[in-house]
Amino acid sequence: MYAARSTPPDRITSLHNPRIKELLRLQEKSAERRRQGLTLVEGYRELGHAQLAGWAVAQLLLCPELAGEALTQELTAPTQRLPRPYELLTVSAAVFAKLAVRERSDGLLAVLHTPKRTLADLVLPANPLVLVLEAVEKPGNLGAILRTADAAPAHAVLVGDARTDLYNPNVIRASLGGIFTVPIVAASMPEVLAFLKEKGIRTFAAALADDAKSYTATNLAGPTALVLGTEADGLTPATRQACDETIIIPMRGQLDSLNVSVAAAVLAFEAMRQRS
Repeated sequence: MYAARSTPPDRITSLHNPRIKELLRLQEKSAERRRQGLTLVEGYRELGHAQLAGWAVAQLLLCPELAGEALTQELTAPTQRLPRPYELLTVSAAVFAKLAVRERSDGLLAVLHTPKRTLADLVLPANPLVLVLEAVEKPGNLGAILRTADAAPAHAVLVGDARTDLYNPNVIRASLGGIFTVPIVAASMPEVLAFLKEKGIRTFAAALADDAKSYTATNLAGPTALVLGTEADGLTPATRQACDETIIIPMRGQLDSLNVSVAAAVLAFEAMRQRS
């Protein structure tokens, strides 16, 4: 999949190695990721999706004990085919375990250059389906929604007033590579809503409200943006009022709401059903 720039150096076995400390800062601090414009991605499958999406590899860490002989040979064998140069480091299992966020890792961890994407960069089809998240907080929920966006599929995920780093390692892990297959952009919520209005995309606020219409009785077959709020409080009143319609997923039990990632999946697949 990847071609190394040079022969891999001696294996890093110390957790106190300066290179490892630098990677830990990158993994743990969103400000450091933003400052350097770098993102950590773990897993062969996820790296494959990143490569197809055109993300540039800055550095690749390999743990031979976890990767296995065949993959280790593939990644370390000399080759003249260089899709893009990057640095290859080999590390011990103990060092890799310190950096890994997955429970059963395949021994690959890449440092990628994070693309800078704005609303103006989005290219949408004539009849787009967009998922909009206001002030999403939990990386796991954002990652799960990106998986849904890939499966439905949605043409973009827009995050307004984000409260979590879009490239948090836990977002990437939960998305299973969906963060590379669906365009995602963060902006202020007013900017997101103005962009959708300019593009002629109808906005549907998912909210608990007396005037809300059942999602199955709503026409989601045209240019559609499904707008969902925070895990704890839902949409802000300003955002709900700015949307074209309010829709609801009827709840038949004693609880009054679903997890935001589940709600996004229910609504996205209904839109897909109507479009098919």
